[in-house]
Amino acid sequence: MPATVHLKPQKCKSLRRLHPWVFSGAIAKVKGNPQLGDTVSVHSAEGDWLGAGAWSPQSQIRVRIWTFQPSQTIDEHFFAERIGAAKQLREGLAVNSNAWRVVAAEADELPGITIDKYDNWLVCQLLSAGAEHWRAAIVAALRQHFPDCGIYERSDVDVRKKEGLPPVEQLLYSPDGEPPAGTVWIRENGLELGVDLKQGHKTGYYLDQRDSRYALTRYAKGKRVLNAFSYTGGFGLFAAQAGASEVVNLDVSAPALAQASVNHERNGFDAKLLKNQQQDVFEALREFHHQGERFDVIVLDPPKFVDSKANLISACRGYKDINRLACKILNPGGTLFTFSCSGLLSSELFQKVVADAALDAKRPLHIIERLYQGADHPVRTNFPESLYLKGLVLRG
Repeated sequence: MPATVHLKPQKCKSLRRLHPWVFSGAIAKVKGNPQLGDTVSVHSAEGDWLGAGAWSPQSQIRVRIWTFQPSQTIDEHFFAERIGAAKQLREGLAVNSNAWRVVAAEADELPGITIDKYDNWLVCQLLSAGAEHWRAAIVAALRQHFPDCGIYERSDVDVRKKEGLPPVEQLLYSPDGEPPAGTVWIRENGLELGVDLKQGHKTGYYLDQRDSRYALTRYAKGKRVLNAFSYTGGFGLFAAQAGASEVVNLDVSAPALAQASVNHERNGFDAKLLKNQQQDVFEALREFHHQGERFDVIVLDPPKFVDSKANLISACRGYKDINRLACKILNPGGTLFTFSCSGLLSSELFQKVVADAALDAKRPLHIIERLYQGADHPVRTNFPESLYLKGLVLRG
């Protein structure tokens, strides 16, 4: 008999609206002795069945709901069906790439499961207790729907600690028994980019910024472009494709910048067009300002600054600081691409932070475009947190 979780009075509203999280503070009692990742049923204070989800005793999100359908059993068939539905959702999307997100966690009703496809490799991040529990079923489902692909796991991130899980990195399946090569080449909107699936950020690359990288081509022709937090130079490549006069990639990582140079050469761009600068971005932006350096187009694509609500204010200071500095080194009439991938920072608050930065820099700007994650990173209407990436294109 599966364990049951009973909520406190007035704590079932979000579940009735099909939001998939049950927080520890909403739970009145637990009947049974569920273990990490076990499936439990969730009931209202009045005894109504609300859903079935994965039990995570060490996380503030104590239950992540798998299903709101009482007739649905959580088993191997469930994961095959859900992954098949995620694949079907993306069929026909104009991603213009052989790399795309296959499963976007809660947005695909698979909490804690992120899967990206890079050519003939699938890279998984299993970040919740439930995902860990059902690893074998997930692998079986992927082999069913993507029979020609190898499967590699990159569950080597700190968030697993909140679930009471150790970091994991391993080969889950390969047609020839070998792990992915050092660099896997992907195609994106006419360009080739090298991705390190084993050591790269996230699952290897930032697929969610595909549309924004291509959007840069509308603004970069003949311009001097600064690509800050450049990683392996994706935005810089599309600036070069558009005919930028100069591209400066700025990042703290030497290996990332080395790959940016390889990507630049691979696509046949003139080496004289590119400058890579290894330096802390905050420090470099201040130096640019003091040295009188100016750019026509600036891209700010920082890592996630907000890990929890507790550090939201300090994160806003960080976003404000880099945007203020960027405003100071932007040429008159220039264009600023600025992003936040912090899900806890709302679009409204992000816009306010950027507005305050422009005000402090005495550089009023106009928003001329808004950018979001690509269509293969869908936003589920009952899970607003799945809209996490927001960008502003500003001119002034």
